[in-house]
Amino acid sequence: MRYYFQKTLFSESFDEAIEKVTEELKKEGFGVLTEIDVQATLKNKLDVDFRKYRILGACNPPFAYKALQTELHIGTMLPCNVVVMEKDDGKINVSAVDPEASMMAVGNTDLKPVASEIKKKLERVIKNL
Repeated sequence: MRYYFQKTLFSESFDEAIEKVTEELKKEGFGVLTEIDVQATLKNKLDVDFRKYRILGACNPPFAYKALQTELHIGTMLPCNVVVMEKDDGKINVSAVDPEASMMAVGNTDLKPVASEIKKKLERVIKNL
């Protein structure tokens, strides 16, 4: 099972892609709780050059609450990560975690409906970019 889904953008800049992804997440009820600039972090910590690569920690509070009510330690797998990266050819790739794939590791079948709904929402985000 693939653990993410993705789309390559052809006409947006990196910053435009971040804005577009954030807007699409909002439409599906997500907020961005964290934003990790991997490129800057690797440069600061290791003094290495890396492609533009940002991890957006997206959270949909009602669904996060449902998941936490079902499995208290599910917070170790929250929020849902969405990655925006610049590929070698300059195109922008956006990928999102597949919640159903990651929830399989938990082994709690009661999480399946929540994971399924979040997956549909994240798939729409990626599709609508």
